[in-house]
Amino acid sequence: MESSQNDTLTVWSKCLPILRERLPVPTFETFVRSASPVLCKGDTFQFEVGAPLMKDWLESKCKQLIMEVLREVTGKNLRISFALGNGASKPGENWEAESLIGKILIEENQSPLLCSKYTFDTFVVGNSNQFAHAACLAVAQTPANAYNPLFLYGGVGLGKTHLMQAIGNHIFSTNPVARVVYASMEKFTNEFIISVSDGKMSDFRNRYRNVDVLLLDDIQFIIGKERTQEEFFYTFNELHGASKQIVITSDRPPKDIPTLEDRLRSRFEWGLIADIQIPDLETRAAILNKKAELEGIRVPGEVTSYIAEVVPSNIRELEGALIRVIAHTSLLKVPVSLEIAVEALKDFLAPSNPVKPSVPRIQQVVSDYFGVTLDELNSPKRNQRLVKPRQIAMYICRDLTDASLPTLGECFGGRDHTTVLYACEKIESMKDDPSVAQTLKNIVAKLNGNNKS
Repeated sequence: MESSQNDTLTVWSKCLPILRERLPVPTFETFVRSASPVLCKGDTFQFEVGAPLMKDWLESKCKQLIMEVLREVTGKNLRISFALGNGASKPGENWEAESLIGKILIEENQSPLLCSKYTFDTFVVGNSNQFAHAACLAVAQTPANAYNPLFLYGGVGLGKTHLMQAIGNHIFSTNPVARVVYASMEKFTNEFIISVSDGKMSDFRNRYRNVDVLLLDDIQFIIGKERTQEEFFYTFNELHGASKQIVITSDRPPKDIPTLEDRLRSRFEWGLIADIQIPDLETRAAILNKKAELEGIRVPGEVTSYIAEVVPSNIRELEGALIRVIAHTSLLKVPVSLEIAVEALKDFLAPSNPVKPSVPRIQQVVSDYFGVTLDELNSPKRNQRLVKPRQIAMYICRDLTDASLPTLGECFGGRDHTTVLYACEKIESMKDDPSVAQTLKNIVAKLNGNNKS
């Protein structure tokens, strides 16, 4: 049955206000409003558009929603088709219009929550995250073909969000019109609750299901939320069934998320599960060097090594400590140095989270205690004013750190390990001397943050 042009326009005029509410403004104004309904023949609603790019976009991004709205308005399951009108431009003919459309698409599709600094180039790879990094890069290069879903888990501040957003940013760099949505599970849940109460579930589902890539952070917040789990289950199924990429992060593996429905748990395990561990010392130092490089600030290696040793927990705290040191030097208008780093972080580190003192920190505290400089302590000079402080520093380093004798020799001006062993034996033999014992006690107390001794 063929409808008249007037009937077709009447139906479409009823659809437009509904579509305006459910679509982003750029998409509605640029694509949907400009589509001209020309005929409703049988079960097919036909449109004409003015450019190939517009036709491609409407077919790939808006077709399903338009069909849903037509069904709401007419009560019929209508198919739709898009054709180029007689005056339509050919690909490349109207480059100004196509450039404008492309810009609109990029601005609309890029998730406002994606942070441009989170890229693979700014991520430091180490033994603790090498597998997760490789998996994320594979997903970014071939979405929905490598691992789908990709499930990343690890402790707070270890780089899960960085890697997840790096996937999104990489996909945008290679396909600017890809529709990538990044959200936390908390945001997903809050929007779901509001959509239910406001009767706008179709808007919510269009936002999270009409995508090419869904990046969902902190899935563990779904614990105990049965209706949210059910909604996400169907969202997951629709995206996975349409070969759309899903990336999920959590602070624990799926099997350890309590009250998670078995059907969701099994789906999370369909793809690849990759964990991120606490970075080792070398990786922590590399992360600090990268951060300093990105900030455009020169930080001596001994400073990054010190921070890496005294902040072993996570990357956020590590970078926070570096920022604190940089701020300290900026306010005092002095260059970054080990002495400044020790001073800047004394309150940051103690006493709530005591850590083993590092070799540089022990050297600094011993130097301050005896009134000598670090350069003097590590110099080849052998006068009595320096020998005793140096031997005490070597002894305390051997006692309180895991550094080997050869490593300690290198830290103290490139000395042989036998020199360190002699110094340790010398101080050990003098511990019965009350003055030496008190000196050791005072220095250890300062290392532990107790400056009253």
